[in-house]
Formats: sequence, structure tokens, C-alpha cells
Amino acid sequence: MRGEVDTTQDPAGRVVVTLDLDGVTDKAGLMDRCAGELELPDWFGRNWDALADSLSDPSGWPEGSEERGLLLVVRGWRGYAEARPAEWQVAEEVFAEATDRGPGLFVTLGPGGSSEAPAGRAG
Repeated sequence: MRGEVDTTQDPAGRVVVTLDLDGVTDKAGLMDRCAGELELPDWFGRNWDALADSLSDPSGWPEGSEERGLLLVVRGWRGYAEARPAEWQVAEEVFAEATDRGPGLFVTLGPGGSSEAPAGRAG
């Protein structure tokens, strides 16, 4: 998983990876972004089940994550949630399912707005 890896920002000591969904407004865009930013395996089928499987597989996590745990922070998600609320609800369920399946994995929603938002505006 490439994303933005940060090994210092989690109080629990987990490796932190940020998935930025800024500009994503549909399932195909989400799957493409996850495949690229998280360097998902070749077998990733760009469907909901494959996403849950890929996220919960520690063999694809950054170095040190299997021992310390992995915190995946999803940011820039609001555009997708507003454009396709039913799809976004499924995405949230997939993130929750991956968390339940993956020992040491925790997925959380970070700021929902664009990473390009002017200073002082909440995400």
C-alpha cells in the first residue's frame, strides 16, 4: 500500500496510510483510486468483495504493519458521498467489513472535503 504512509501520527503506534478520494464520484473511480494509491494486488477485481479482501490481507500492507497494525485514513470522500449516496454507503460497509476481517486493520474517515480546500475550511 503506497498512499501516504506515516509512521508517527497514530497514538496506538499503527502505520498510517491515507487514501485521498478527492475527485472520486463513482464506484469505478473509487476502485481505480484504491488500486493505484494502495497498490492492490493484480488479482484485485475492482468490485466490493475484492476491495474488502484486498484491504484485509496483511501481506499487501506496508512494512511493519503486520506487527504494529494499520490505520487507513480515507479523506476527500464527501464528493463521492454526495454524488452517489447509496454507493458510498456500500463503500463504508466494505471498509467496516475489511476492518472486521483484518486483524490489526482500522479504517477511519478523515476530512471529507477536498485536500485543495482553502485554509480555515473544514473538510
